[in-house]
Amino acid sequence: MRDRAERALFDLRRGQPLRLHDDDQSVLVASTEALHRFDAEALAALAQGPARIVLSGQRAVSLGLARDPEHAVAVEVEPDEYGLLQGLAGLSDPVDRRPRAQPRVANALEAGAVTLARSGRLLPAVLVFELASQPGAALAAMLADASVLELPLAEVADPGRPGAIELRPISQADVPLALAKQTRFVLFREGNGLDEHVAILIGDQASWPDPVPVRLHSSCLTGDIFGSLRCDCGEQLRGSVGRIEDMGGGILLYLAQEGRGIGLANKLRAYTRQDAGLDTVAANHALGFPDDQRDFSIAAEMLRQLQVPRITLLTNNPRKVDALRQAGIDVAGQLAIFGTLNDHNRRYMATKAQRSGHLLDDLLDRGE
Repeated sequence: MRDRAERALFDLRRGQPLRLHDDDQSVLVASTEALHRFDAEALAALAQGPARIVLSGQRAVSLGLARDPEHAVAVEVEPDEYGLLQGLAGLSDPVDRRPRAQPRVANALEAGAVTLARSGRLLPAVLVFELASQPGAALAAMLADASVLELPLAEVADPGRPGAIELRPISQADVPLALAKQTRFVLFREGNGLDEHVAILIGDQASWPDPVPVRLHSSCLTGDIFGSLRCDCGEQLRGSVGRIEDMGGGILLYLAQEGRGIGLANKLRAYTRQDAGLDTVAANHALGFPDDQRDFSIAAEMLRQLQVPRITLLTNNPRKVDALRQAGIDVAGQLAIFGTLNDHNRRYMATKAQRSGHLLDDLLDRGE
């Protein structure tokens, strides 16, 4: 049931282990991000089985432990090797030494544990302990009173793959903006209870143009609120509101997808790696994430519920156009929306164009 999967995410985020099972196999799972120095040894005593750290394929490739970024990798470790665990997970750099055991492709349970961590916007690195068919007395008691959750593998959902979207409107209100006085905010909540997205309806809906101007904007705390110079997000946000107002009204969908879906904590970790020389895509890979973990089918469902099937999309990102079309939205046109180049975001913008396919040639050629 969905409630179990939701609790699993919260348990991992607050450092609680859980039992993940499939058929007659099961493992005890803990997030490396939430582990303290002696937690791993305590979990090993509880599980009474061998320990492995399981890394996403991207993280394993970045460490030279694998060549295929598509498959998670498992490595046997000793629970008391805290420094090694931290290094392999990406919580400390550089990794002080290599694991003694040979890495191998993760099995379904191990890969599912990594997927669960990604769903909770944790680093995709988990500590997994193999469990016997009959757990020890201490663990059996914790399973019996549900202090350790039991989760079937079938209930683990991959955050990078579009699935059935459960989304419902919760509340709404008029919120006049500096750049658009007639504006209404409509808040949608996902069925998992974790994320909330906002549709900002600009202008008089009865007189919106056809197709309706729409902007998909992923939340960016640093850029949208504080005016960070590392990105162009804040400028794009305010520029989109003004542009939609000038076009006769439309919708800005403000999506809770911080850091291209990896969350604020991991975005800040990625910034640290960028400061060490990596570009924005390579920094994601070094942490174990894909280029972009966002699911734009959420935006398509919001548009359906708002009864807006045909749009002009304000974006430089062809992936957004493709995703909405695949989800059944008629994207009749695409309009560029630029921020401003500066010394702090120039490399970021160039990487988006060169490695992520964003249509930024006009901006980069002007060198503004």
